[in-house]
Amino acid sequence: MHCTTPNWARVAFLLLCLSLPTTLALSVERRATTCNGHAELCNRSYGNVTFVGAHNSYAVGTNNLATNQDYDVTQQLNDGIRMLQMQAHQSTDAIHLCHTSCLLYEGGTLAAYLAKVKTWMDSNPNDVVTLLIVNSDNLAPSAFDSVFQSAGLVSLSYTPPSAVVPASQWPTLGSMIDAGKRLVTFLDANANFDSVPYIIDEFTNIWETAFDVTDPTFDCNVNRTKGDTNTQMYLINHFLDEVVNVVATSIAPDKGQLNVTNAESGPGSLGDQADRCGAQNGRYPNFMLVDFYEFGGGSVFKVGADLNGVTYSPTSPIATPLPDSTSSGSSTGKGSGALPSLHVSSTHFGALMALLSGTVIGALALF
Repeated sequence: MHCTTPNWARVAFLLLCLSLPTTLALSVERRATTCNGHAELCNRSYGNVTFVGAHNSYAVGTNNLATNQDYDVTQQLNDGIRMLQMQAHQSTDAIHLCHTSCLLYEGGTLAAYLAKVKTWMDSNPNDVVTLLIVNSDNLAPSAFDSVFQSAGLVSLSYTPPSAVVPASQWPTLGSMIDAGKRLVTFLDANANFDSVPYIIDEFTNIWETAFDVTDPTFDCNVNRTKGDTNTQMYLINHFLDEVVNVVATSIAPDKGQLNVTNAESGPGSLGDQADRCGAQNGRYPNFMLVDFYEFGGGSVFKVGADLNGVTYSPTSPIATPLPDSTSSGSSTGKGSGALPSLHVSSTHFGALMALLSGTVIGALALF
């Protein structure tokens, strides 16, 4: 006489065996294995990773002293930029990205810019991207929220558990990617955690070094903060300017020194400042803002990779520098090439406006 398993028991056992592989497979599918291009970064806290950023990422163009990049945001992201910094201004119809004034450099609407970011992020689901918005007109965070809603970026945005998050308490890149919360947005002024919690106040969470630097030694001292610099993340502004005299005395990117400024090592280089700041602060910078990132042939990304303890091995060559004698097909800036870079002091800006007004009035009087 043979023993047989009751039919109900056999069915239950079969269903259990069939369900286990499916459950395990779904679990594996939700786990990121590559984060920002490297498996090693998946288990690293967002607050313990160095990201290379594009200073004034919207200010794109050639033959224009008001620009800071040669290529648009899509190419920047393709090449490895993971922090996008911008200046937001309220225009008559919408929020625009302008360099100090929309009369002097017009970089298009925030909506159009964010649409490009959304398209890129949809095509690159294993990357965490950071936005740093300079709120030039002190707009309410709800004004930005409506643009993010329209762009479809709110669902991708990371919301921290509190308004202030120490560097050591951020989630890992892998967990952010797994959760689909891969966009981190900081606002330099007027953020409000209670009203729009995913738009995070910058200076209570990040401190910065000096900007508008004309001295290539690039110090590592705290320049701006509203929090505890011992626990905050920090950002180094590594873009060198020079004094120019066009209509008024101001400063503009020192393009002649870019291969030195963006280099891996040597006096005045990105690598040198990052190393010195790491030694001074006991940890490497979280963000490094640069101008014309492609100068140096990828050196800025090599610096970032070295700080993160990974190997820089791009799958394709990055963009090459564009000479000022040509124009970029991706340029969207509408600023006058005759105007100086618009890191302008209030005194210089007033003088510039007065001069421009006088020139316009004089011209009108001739006709």
